[in-house]
Amino acid sequence: MGELFIVPTPIGNLADITYRAVAVLKSAELILAEDTRTSSKLLNHYEIKTPMQAYHMHNEHRKLDEVCSKLNAGMSIAIISDAGTPGISDPGFLLVRQALSLNIKVTCLPGPTALIPALVQSGLTSDRFIFEGFLPPKKGRNKRLQNIVNETRTLIFYESPHKLLKTLIQFSELFGADRTVAVSRELSKMFEETFRGKLSEAVDYFSAHPPKGEFVICVAGLQNK
Repeated sequence: MGELFIVPTPIGNLADITYRAVAVLKSAELILAEDTRTSSKLLNHYEIKTPMQAYHMHNEHRKLDEVCSKLNAGMSIAIISDAGTPGISDPGFLLVRQALSLNIKVTCLPGPTALIPALVQSGLTSDRFIFEGFLPPKKGRNKRLQNIVNETRTLIFYESPHKLLKTLIQFSELFGADRTVAVSRELSKMFEETFRGKLSEAVDYFSAHPPKGEFVICVAGLQNK
């Protein structure tokens, strides 16, 4: 029986990878990568020669049985995403669940994920929080937000640049314009930036400064302003 390794990769700065992660990627017999072109930059930087195969949201259902067959045959396989920890708003969950159902050993390494540094540096309460990831683009979006409108814990969301302003406007209308928010972009990268203020102020700021990069939004919980 082989082993499946979940290996977090840097969310921006290539130096943010552990010695253990590099060792696992070098010793694995196969690396499943969300985008082999993106991951090749990391692997080349650390002189990792392990073969790669594409494993992403468009083919993960189709490749599940094939990958598990290789694991059953004794192969050591590592899965990585473009950035951060696989399974957290990235492919990986389905494979982990399938592997565990087949009694295949699964090991997840600790490492980078965007939500934790964004939360810790937000200045908002960090001892209790909920992570919502990416909201549905249309269907189910309002229902999910209505379910957390009275949540007292800090709320954490991922958002893309072209949807950020629309999301902040929606948050301002739903949670209240004076609710505190921290909006982080390009974490660990050269142009890392965090806006902190009220939701109304965030709407004004990003209306005047077109969003660029990937964003993490931390919203104060109700009665936690």
